[in-house]
This record gives sequence, C-alpha cells and structure tokens, in this order.
Amino acid sequence: MDGENMELRQVKYFLAVAEELNFSRAAERFYISQSAVSLQIAKLEREMGEPLFERTSRSVRLTTVGAQLVSIARHMIELEQSALALTARKRNQLRLTGNMTFAANALAAIVRVREQHPEAEIDFVLKRFAEQIEAVTAGDCQVALIRGSVERSGLQAKELWTEDLVVVLSERHPLADRIEPSLEDLAAYPLLLPKRSEQILLHRVVEGAMKRSGLRLTFGPPVALDHTASAELLNRPDCWSILYASTAAGTPTSGLVFRREAKRRLQLAVSAVVDGTVPATDIQRDLVAALAETAPEPQEK
Repeated sequence: MDGENMELRQVKYFLAVAEELNFSRAAERFYISQSAVSLQIAKLEREMGEPLFERTSRSVRLTTVGAQLVSIARHMIELEQSALALTARKRNQLRLTGNMTFAANALAAIVRVREQHPEAEIDFVLKRFAEQIEAVTAGDCQVALIRGSVERSGLQAKELWTEDLVVVLSERHPLADRIEPSLEDLAAYPLLLPKRSEQILLHRVVEGAMKRSGLRLTFGPPVALDHTASAELLNRPDCWSILYASTAAGTPTSGLVFRREAKRRLQLAVSAVVDGTVPATDIQRDLVAALAETAPEPQEK
C-alpha cells in the first residue's frame, strides 16, 4: 500500500462489485453513479498496490488478490455492524438510581417511557444517596432520583415535585388534637431525629424552616441507629418527629398521629440528577419528564 488510508466506503463498493461482478448493478445498490464506484475502486487498487478486478468490455472478474480480499472485506463490514449495534444498544440503555421509597415512581415512569421507546432497556438500581451521586458522576447511572438537590461541578438537578414532610406525634402529645400544628406550636417541644450526620437532609429542612420563621429549634436525644423516631415517641410523648410522606405511609400508626404542618413550611424538593456534561438521549429526556408526571397529588392547603 502507499501512504493513503483505506476507507470503509471503498471496501463496501469493492464487496458490491465482487458480489455482482458488474459495476452498474453495484452502483445501483448505493444509488450512485457507476463512475463514482469505478473511481473508488481505482483508489482502493492504488492503495492495495494490486488490481482487484480483471475488466473487459464484456465481463468483470476478481483477480487472485481481489478474491483474497473478499473475506477480509466481509469481516470488516461485520465489525462495523457490530460496532454500530453496540453504540445503538448503549443509546437505548439507561440506568436510573434511587432508594426504595421511589420504587413506585420509578417503575411507573419506566412503563411510560417503554411505551414511547419499545427498544429502551431501563433498569432501576437501589443505592444510598452518596452512591447515587457517585454513580451519575462515574457514568454507571444516567439519572438519580433524590430528595433535595446537589451541588457538584458538571451535575444538573431538575426539580420534579415538592414533597411535604409529615409531623409525627404521640397520641399523648399536647398537640395531638391539632389537625394541622404550626411550626410555632412545634417549636415549644423537642424534635427527635437521628444524628445530623446520619439524616442531614431532614435536619436541614427543619432547621431552615425554623430559621426563616424566626423560631428556635430544640432537639431531644438523637435516635440510635437501631431505633426509629416513631418508636421513640412512644417513650417520649413530649417530643415530635418528621418523616417523608412515603415513609409515613408504611409506618405503624399504633399510638401515633400523623399531621401536616399548618402552612406547609416543612417541604423539600424531589429532583432528577443528571450529568450535564454528557448529551442527553431522547430516552433520558423522556424518563425525566415521565418521573415528573408521577408526582403525588398536591396536598390541600
């Protein structure tokens, strides 16, 4: 070969002529002129340094080198098709990560997207918050469904809906009869939560709401890892706690009451986190939109 580079297009034209043994019929396969095929075959022969066809006015035959090149050309085309199939599969694959409380939202959104994209392969992967963010950063997952937001270079968070937090009280708490206790009411009693390092998001939401309302927040003893705040309230009926609405739905109600804060100041965003440095596929965009459509019905205010 000389210093020129063989093009896959030339290989495809060569294979078509080799199979048809006719330049005109080979050209028809690609909807181009016979002269265009002849030009590319001539370039390929110069690059090979050998004639690939014996041409007469009445016939076209493969030379020895041409016949040897046929199997190589077919293999090159197969490799190209395999590579394209791999790329197409990657475009159609998507991994969504979140925790178990979002399983119903995730599965509902996946069903909708598969109706739009029958070729889509979407997995829902359970991970803890820190693992979710790392998975999106590393490219292992393309979307993370989280509560709150995230501040990390390259990542983008799109708010999908706002979730109310549920106030949990013992039936013996002085505010148990209030249908919608206010922050002003609650500020007079200690809040029971796990340590801040173990449940930083809930701490931030309550602390921020209290601060914006000009109220002072007091805490009861931290809830141990092997205990739940709801169970602890039965032992400390003067305290209160908060839960995510989805968590409250599965929490035993015996001895407890569940309330919404009067002015809905205990809220947090639910967001879809993606890598903003990577172009989104249609499947990814449609999945984020479908997730937003699974938002729970807004609570009456």
